[in-house]
Amino acid sequence: MANPLSSRVALLAFCMSLALLPTACVSPASAEDSPEARIAELTSWMTGSFSSSAQALADPDNYFDIRLEMVEIWEDRMDGPWLYIEQAAASALERPYRQRIYRLSAHGEMIRSDVYTLPGDPLEYAGAWRSPSRFDTFGPDDLGLRDGCSIYLVPFDGVYAGSTDGTGCASSLAGASYATSVVSIYPDVLESWDRGFDADGQQVWGAEKGAYVFVRNSR
Repeated sequence: MANPLSSRVALLAFCMSLALLPTACVSPASAEDSPEARIAELTSWMTGSFSSSAQALADPDNYFDIRLEMVEIWEDRMDGPWLYIEQAAASALERPYRQRIYRLSAHGEMIRSDVYTLPGDPLEYAGAWRSPSRFDTFGPDDLGLRDGCSIYLVPFDGVYAGSTDGTGCASSLAGASYATSVVSIYPDVLESWDRGFDADGQQVWGAEKGAYVFVRNSR
């Protein structure tokens, strides 16, 4: 599958460099939608079961077979949507390497996805995407906000594309100083390029060739 990130990333970088998002960065169709409609659409596109197996099969030297699960939780709350995210290697589904909770909200013409850590041992919730009610035992006040790690998403041309802002998302993994994420979300495909950089700006973890491409398996 071709990776169409470059042009969108260039436009996004331009948008993010401005104090106010220019209307040129939002497609006319999306600009007519209400923030609530955009968030509902994005939530629908993000939730479900995804896999990078096709990419890993086509390019095993650069990509692993990763499974990505996203499910909406706390659906009765009015300050969401809130999503539980779980990523695991296909060979170790019982031990996900990333577990987060995202909160989507309007941010001008963009949608902001704030990133939170779970309370206690996250592995206690491994596989909980199958039973979202398991998250009813705690609430947002029990989460840890990953300050500086929010992703800002711009709707245009049938995709929500976005990234973290600057170098403010701290990371200590593999000697990193900060992490960045670039994301493009389609109705049935999610592209995610997560990377860690040291204090000198050298990449120390994450895919080097380009984004992981996760294809929806089911909702």
